[in-house]
Amino acid sequence: MATGSGLRKSLATKFDDELRFFKGWIDKPKAVGAIIPTSSITAKRMASVVNPASGLPVLELGPGTGVVTRAILGRGVAAANVYSVEYSVEFVEHMRRAYPGVNVIQGDAFDLDSTLGETANHKFDCAISAVPLLNFPTVRRVQYINDLLDRLPIGRPVIQITYGPLSPVPARRGEYTVEHFDFVIRNIPPAQLWVYRRLGSA
Repeated sequence: MATGSGLRKSLATKFDDELRFFKGWIDKPKAVGAIIPTSSITAKRMASVVNPASGLPVLELGPGTGVVTRAILGRGVAAANVYSVEYSVEFVEHMRRAYPGVNVIQGDAFDLDSTLGETANHKFDCAISAVPLLNFPTVRRVQYINDLLDRLPIGRPVIQITYGPLSPVPARRGEYTVEHFDFVIRNIPPAQLWVYRRLGSA
């Protein structure tokens, strides 16, 4: 059970994260998908697709303040095996302070060959994306998902959060399957989770 001081510290950290996220949304509304961070419940659902036994690193796109990063680490993935790509310089600085062992990379999730540099040819266990895809044209969304799937073993998932009712990446536009993974009401706003896999055996 949390002590009074521990609870106050936890609430203060949560408030700081929400304030930082809201400021990021004000500064760059197209780059940030929501006005407050993903809930811990949603983060755990997204991280549930990770297979820690695979030994492969996890690719995270759009970590923001690191709520999902924390959930990935909570799955037993070593910090050195998490690669988090973030566009916002402010969020990158925050992530590097909060998660010093994680590979936090500042760059464009839509240009991963350049962003990942020497690790561009790595295979990842899965990709966990909070990039606000609805802010981009459909053709770029399809390219984005196909690019991520190229970096995963056949059958391993890309999980994407969105706040619209439909998959942000339509079916039948690429070599992938689309699966509705969850609808999380305890998120502000309520979140839809979608999973994409390369066609083939798992």
